[in-house]
Amino acid sequence: MGINFEFATATQIIFGNGTVSRVPQLLQGMGKNILLVTGKNPGRAKFLTENLETEGFSVFLFQVEKEPDTEMISNGVNLAREKDCDAVLGFGGGSVIDSAKAIAALVPNKGELLDYLEVIGKGKKLEEKPLPFIAIPTTAGTGAEVTKNSVIHSPEHHVKVSLRSPLMFPDVAVVDPELTLSMPPEITATTGMDALTHLLETFVSNQSNPFIDVFCREGMHRISSSLKRAYENGDDKHARE
Repeated sequence: MGINFEFATATQIIFGNGTVSRVPQLLQGMGKNILLVTGKNPGRAKFLTENLETEGFSVFLFQVEKEPDTEMISNGVNLAREKDCDAVLGFGGGSVIDSAKAIAALVPNKGELLDYLEVIGKGKKLEEKPLPFIAIPTTAGTGAEVTKNSVIHSPEHHVKVSLRSPLMFPDVAVVDPELTLSMPPEITATTGMDALTHLLETFVSNQSNPFIDVFCREGMHRISSSLKRAYENGDDKHARE
């Protein structure tokens, strides 16, 4: 039968300590009004907000304090439209990045969120390209910064569903290990185990392929040699990498 597979991810991945400082430069040419989606502690992104404003950007904050739900995403879309935002930044964990990804996708597209959701909605395809979107993860584990879907909870239907499109891959994923230094040991452990689980389930999947196996083997090796160290000493930059 031979080997057949497809691979797609964020258009550009920038990895390394201190790379978050490049965000203002990356936004050049995308517009001046920026929606910055953060977690329940927006103070963690204060340095980024200040850097952007120094460079002449107008920054509008949108907080995500829990897993994204339909009302939250709709509120974010309305804010981005009201402020005429040109681009979206997601600064936080998986819930933040999923929310930012969904907001960026829906702002240019007509209709309501349910028009585009799978299972409970109409599952329509996005007709317009999303707003430029940069994902900046502050945890290690979800992988939301390199995927094409956003998981959204519908309280009304008591179910989690996806907003999914090949257009939703982030334009840039800025992965700066230094942003994870503030993670407490418990979150370090749980997100690290999340990353390990993703690698394991992919490695043993009957849809695995030689291309992806390279990532799995290397990832499992790196986690096995670094996660415990990062848990015991959160300031260990080499382990955080």
